[in-house]
Amino acid sequence: MEPATEVEAPAQPQAVKRSERFVGLALLGGIIAAVIVLALLSWLAHEMLEGETVAFDDAVRGAVHLLAGTGMTRFMRGVSFVGGPTVLAPVGGLVAIWFFSKGWYRAAVLMAITLVGGALLDSVLKSGFHRARPAAFFEYPLPTSYSFPSGHAMFGFCFFTVLAALLSPRLRYPSRRPALWICAVIAAFLVGLSRVYLGVHYPSDVVAGWGAGFVWVVIVAFGDRVAHRIKHGLA
Repeated sequence: MEPATEVEAPAQPQAVKRSERFVGLALLGGIIAAVIVLALLSWLAHEMLEGETVAFDDAVRGAVHLLAGTGMTRFMRGVSFVGGPTVLAPVGGLVAIWFFSKGWYRAAVLMAITLVGGALLDSVLKSGFHRARPAAFFEYPLPTSYSFPSGHAMFGFCFFTVLAALLSPRLRYPSRRPALWICAVIAAFLVGLSRVYLGVHYPSDVVAGWGAGFVWVVIVAFGDRVAHRIKHGLA
């Protein structure tokens, strides 16, 4: 995703070429990583269906549950609520509207496509695998949807990483970009962790959610890159 051309003054030809080369190499690396993650997701799904993830899931659930405490439970409940699709979807809509009002039309479209497509992909995957939920901890309400992959983990990953990707080039001070990305990664991680802590997902569900989110974000970025090059006659 390379939205800087929407708000910055025209760059010199050499600078444009260097930017194009950098974005192209970064996207190529993302595609290679996405292929690897997709292969790992396929393997994880197969292992899950065969019951081979039980030992891993039980061990991680037990280790995370050792963190249990009144304050921690309250915190994880809050993270799970704020990081869920029911909150992030409308927030994402507001962000897209804000992007549009700033004239960042490409960013607004990318945010909308990422979230809508991520929600649809999560629904399709859950319906395809039909994995039952584990027993929840702390009397937390157990969702009625299937468990694999974690929708919270996938949606949170999509929202926070895409938001960071779209805001990063627009920061007034480039030195703040690493902090923005660190916050995005921590937020996505905590959302997934909260689902394991509360017992409403197996750890393998969360890992699959993160992986599926990563693959979808790369697909959106690749599609955006192709559309951008065609539009500007670079293809």
